[in-house]
Parts: sequence; C-alpha cells; structure tokens
Amino acid sequence: MAGLFDKQADLYLDGRPTYPAQWYSMLADHTLHHSLAWDVGTGNGQAALGVAEHYEQVIGTDVSEAQLKRSMTHPRVRYFHTPLSMSDDEIISLIGGEDSVDLVTVAQAVHWFDLPKFYSLVARLLRKPGGLLAVWCYNDAVVSPAFDSAFKRFHDSTLPFWHPNAFLAIEGYKRLPFPFESIGLGSEEKPLELDIPKEMSFEGFLKMISSWSAVVTAKDQGVELLSQTVVKELETVWGGSKLVRSVIYKAFMLAGKVRL
Repeated sequence: MAGLFDKQADLYLDGRPTYPAQWYSMLADHTLHHSLAWDVGTGNGQAALGVAEHYEQVIGTDVSEAQLKRSMTHPRVRYFHTPLSMSDDEIISLIGGEDSVDLVTVAQAVHWFDLPKFYSLVARLLRKPGGLLAVWCYNDAVVSPAFDSAFKRFHDSTLPFWHPNAFLAIEGYKRLPFPFESIGLGSEEKPLELDIPKEMSFEGFLKMISSWSAVVTAKDQGVELLSQTVVKELETVWGGSKLVRSVIYKAFMLAGKVRL
C-alpha cells in the first residue's frame, strides 16, 4: 500500500478539500502543551500546515516520497520520509523521543496503517498526561438531490476496486479500532460527525474523484470508471464544468488520549 497514492500525487494535491481551521483550534484546546505535533501520512502537508498554526514545531512524515515532493512549506513544519523499513525506535528518535509529542494527527490515512504498530508508537510518543491523537476522514459529498443520485451510482461502480482497508473509511470509521480514552470528540464505534464545506467547480470535483485509489486501480486493470459517458452525466447534473457549487463533504473524527 506504500505506493498506492504515488501515481495520482498531483491530482491529490489539486483536488482534495481543505480541513476547516476550527478543527485545529478545537484539537489544540484539548492539549495541555503546544510544543510538538506529528502529522502522520502527511501527504502534501495540508493538515500539517493547519496544525502549525497552534504548535511551535510540526513534523510531517509519509511513506510516499512522491507525495512529500509536493509538500507545502511552512517555517514551523519539517517533513521526513519514513519508509516501512524504519524501526519503531528509529521513528521515535526522529520525531523527538518518548513522551515528547503533544498532538498526533492523521488525515485521510489511518485506515491504511498497521494499526497495532501505529498505536503502540503513538502511546510511546504522546505526552502523558495531556497528549492527544486525532484521526479523521471523509467518505461522501452532498451537492444536490440530482447530483447526489448520479454520484452514488458512480461511487457504487468503484466498490470492487477499493483495497479492503478503504472500507473502514467508506463506513465512516465505525469499525476502526481506537483504543484511546475519549475526550468527547468521537470514540470507538461512535465517530464525531463533521462537515467540510467547499466551493468548487465541476472540474475541481472531477480532479478529486480522479485521485481516488479505486479509480487508479481500475484503470491499471483496464477499466475506465470515469468514462466520457459517466463524466458527461455528472457534469450535466452538476450544471456545467465551470459552474461553482457549494459542496459539503461528510467527515468523521476520533480523538483520544493514552489510557493510563
């Protein structure tokens, strides 16, 4: 899975929605200190930059060098490539040592991780007390009744091509193991439901769905899910390629601290 998003790195950068600034304020309010944060699976650094508004230093890591090459710069953010061959001790040393991290964030990625390994790392790295892990994702978009109906038909066509791990996200993290103490921002089997509003054209929306791993996997297998017919249908019910519409991405979050 390490290279699953390498091919569509440019589309990923251009097409994905941005997370609301208030999310980062909300998380910062729940940590006792604001010295160091770790954004895991950082990709192009979108979440790392949001976190950096509240923490003195942010480290963004990813197994994908292609994604990191497109990372956005910020004076308080440093990026590191963390190949799967790195040991836990090497990662802990790279980040800052045990009991050093105030906030760990994972945006749109934790369902791809080796969860027992990752959660063990987080438990070692987070400050105790006061450290926080927050993971979030989105799995649907609401535009209008006509568009939503056509989009559901397209989404259903992608289901055979998703990696099994992706269904954790498709189902809204309701089956995601999350062995951390709840702080009131979602808990295991009960994610916090959130909205991500975004103004975008059909062209922007098309870029976003073109970056889906299932779409890329299908194409590698000779199946074009975004055929001209499908794109034309979606464009028509959208209202035209240039029309800017209000889109609500349906998101969900789990946040918690290490159980002592």
